[in-house]
Amino acid sequence: MNKIKCLVTAGPTREYFDPVRFISNPSSGKTGWHIAAAARNIGWDVSMVIGPSQLPKLDGVQTFPVTSAQEMLEACRPIFRQSHILIMSAAVSDVRPKYPLPQKAKKADIDLHPELERTPDILKILSSEKENQILVGFAAETENVIESAKKKLADKNLDCIVANAVGIENCGFASDYNKIDMILKRGEIVDFKAARKDVLARRLVDFLAARFFA
Repeated sequence: MNKIKCLVTAGPTREYFDPVRFISNPSSGKTGWHIAAAARNIGWDVSMVIGPSQLPKLDGVQTFPVTSAQEMLEACRPIFRQSHILIMSAAVSDVRPKYPLPQKAKKADIDLHPELERTPDILKILSSEKENQILVGFAAETENVIESAKKKLADKNLDCIVANAVGIENCGFASDYNKIDMILKRGEIVDFKAARKDVLARRLVDFLAARFFA
């Protein structure tokens, strides 16, 4: 096979109420950033679509910064068509304000019951457009981690999913450590143990390379 083309998504998205207020989450982008670095280091051709983050640019990785879920989808689509594998580690906001304001709302005028709508389900949309790509999802959960990840694996027709236990102390969002399990489509579960995110990224990429591209 020619050089493996890998698309990684990383970081949060932001869905703005007005130019200074938004819906988001605590994702730092570290997990996806380390995955992109690990994939590059084993010789893959890596593109990374990343939400708002303070992380430095990765040499040798084509990087596409975005803000919203819609922007992430639009950036991913053309890259995905040319990729062999998508690793969807971004923590995409599930909802957005239906009527964002063009100017900052004054404190007294803030709508305390804003109307929300769902953001595009990037992974499900790309799954529906899949040809021969390998799709790797992430499920960040605080409870029933494995069960919730299995449901997402089936619902989105993925090849495998990373169950990400973000409710463990000193692991998950914004931390340098994480606890993940890999769940394969046929039910196999691989425990990666808690470790630094850079270590887990190398283990994860090595596992995917051996399982799908050996």
